[in-house]
Amino acid sequence: MTDSENHQEAPSNPTVESGATTLEQIMGQRYSRRRFVKSALAAAVASGAGSLAGCQEQGAGGSSPGGESSAVSRFDFTEIEHGIDEFHHIAPDHEADVLIRWGDPLFADSPRFDPRNQSAAAQERQFGCNNDYIGFLQLEPGAAGEARALLCINHETAYIARMDPELEWGVPFIFTAEQCEIEKAAIGNSIVEVVRQDGRWSVVSDSAYNRRITTRSTPVLVSGPAAGHARLKTSKDPDGRNIIGTLGNCAGGMTPWGTYLTCEENFPDYFGGNLAAEHPEAENHRRYGLPTNLKQWGRFDSRFDIGAEPHEPNRFGWVVEIDPLNPASTPKKRTALGRFKHEGAESVIGPDGRIVVYMGDDERFDYLYKFVTAGRYDPAGKEANRDLLDDGVLYVARFGTDGWVDWLPLVFGQGPLTAANGFNSQAEVLIEARRAADVLGATPMDRPEDVQPIAATGKVYVMLSNNTTRAADAADAANPRGPNAFGHIIELIEPEGNFAALRTRWEILVRGGNPAESAHQASWNPATTANGWLASPDNGAVDPQGRLWVSSDQGEKILLSGTCDGLWGVETEGPLRGMGKMFFRCPVGAELTGPQFSDDGETLFVAVQHPGVPAEYVASKPGSSGADMHWPDFDKNMPSRSAVVQIRRKGGGRVG
Repeated sequence: MTDSENHQEAPSNPTVESGATTLEQIMGQRYSRRRFVKSALAAAVASGAGSLAGCQEQGAGGSSPGGESSAVSRFDFTEIEHGIDEFHHIAPDHEADVLIRWGDPLFADSPRFDPRNQSAAAQERQFGCNNDYIGFLQLEPGAAGEARALLCINHETAYIARMDPELEWGVPFIFTAEQCEIEKAAIGNSIVEVVRQDGRWSVVSDSAYNRRITTRSTPVLVSGPAAGHARLKTSKDPDGRNIIGTLGNCAGGMTPWGTYLTCEENFPDYFGGNLAAEHPEAENHRRYGLPTNLKQWGRFDSRFDIGAEPHEPNRFGWVVEIDPLNPASTPKKRTALGRFKHEGAESVIGPDGRIVVYMGDDERFDYLYKFVTAGRYDPAGKEANRDLLDDGVLYVARFGTDGWVDWLPLVFGQGPLTAANGFNSQAEVLIEARRAADVLGATPMDRPEDVQPIAATGKVYVMLSNNTTRAADAADAANPRGPNAFGHIIELIEPEGNFAALRTRWEILVRGGNPAESAHQASWNPATTANGWLASPDNGAVDPQGRLWVSSDQGEKILLSGTCDGLWGVETEGPLRGMGKMFFRCPVGAELTGPQFSDDGETLFVAVQHPGVPAEYVASKPGSSGADMHWPDFDKNMPSRSAVVQIRRKGGGRVG
């Protein structure tokens, strides 16, 4: 998620204005009766208590970072330091290499990248811009026995002013139809075959699997309950089942049957124009923050002008399933999983064989969801599970003061989801999933980002990035930050590992920010060092050993934290529960997205997105301009470029 670029100034959830109970207020009610004394905290840490009591409220009377502990971390690497500069940094016992960058060739006939002479046709043959989620799919070994895999990669957004070195970011210019087409071609998805030789992966540029999926030209089908609904029909698609492209692809997930889920998040950014207040779609669009008029696509393509095509926005905001093993296959928007600003869609197999998909709606004061399939996973393969995601129940979370989450079904005809409240079918419940969740009384949250289940433990980790619009008078004992600039991580404990359960226990794992700064009121295990804390948790990854890794996305908030974004190992069990350890640091202006491990755990792939923001938004080293740093090439003839980086342990072995 691109925090500083894509978010609206104000949340679009009207229930906040009407007094709906926020997650922070619930945490305050729950924990205000359980204020912790230092001696009790120390005992909890020593005993490995599995709750917020395992974390010290450092900086608010607690011990200093880096407290003594006899426990041994599960993360075996030398921690790096916080800081801000134009380079990337990795734990010294590991090494990092750029695997592929925006504009690199994806096919044998791809044109050479020329930032001063770009075209949409060339970009559709090159690796896309602003890489985000990375999915990993192991292939059969090559003829020489080398490891082979497919990387499934999202391209979240493109801004021509950052793509063309002849333009200057932040300076007005005349946006052209050709530039509009280049932006469309630069986003979407890339599927890339890679091969490992001598420990390093490289791109197979002549692979039959390589593919670009773009907003400019790729057909996408609509499936599930909303397919063919009148509110998805447009002048160019009277059937309401055929869409060109996918938008705002942020995080995602890989299914147990080997397909790739890519999630449409900031789709409102691409729509402009005006719609009459009395139009039937006006209130629906307002709930999703439309129109933003951030992009100018509607000037050249009427489908992005809501006045010309008021149903077009309803065709975005979905989870899209792609078969990476079949380059001729058509992606499908799985509407049963609901329409909102999807950060990701991580799945897990429940004890009874049903698939559970966890999803966050990345907006201030919006909601946490999970989808439970009606059918059961068949290990026979992809075809047996081809349409498994078209039938099931979408649930939204209501957090209770008793320490339990109730999962509320978004099912037409149940409770208030009826014609009396403006819902006339299951399709309409899903098209307006946000409003349906409002009506059900779901808990407004602080930007739910990635949600990572761990099958072996029955636990799920929810990254809540921040909420700077929360009022100061919403402060409470458990989360006394209003505005909340630093975010937190919540742990869900599914009963007996039943991910499909309708009641789930919850705890706070950590609260982001610097524990040495009392104003941050952060919460970390006392063993966390001065470099081990993070702010604005965004994406998560679980490695083959079941350990949780968390990346950050602070945007311009690095001026508050004093450090660039990066990747941390975060302990979730035992006496070190709630301890962070810094592993990777991004160049200034970039966020780290898409952390993904190879199946053997010996490679970690990460995506460094939008490096080189303007200097006025960042604090960099003396003499560094931020906007002119040219990461990762450091070539003045090249703009800064997003890139996928591969990380290995020196001498071999598992990462971290």
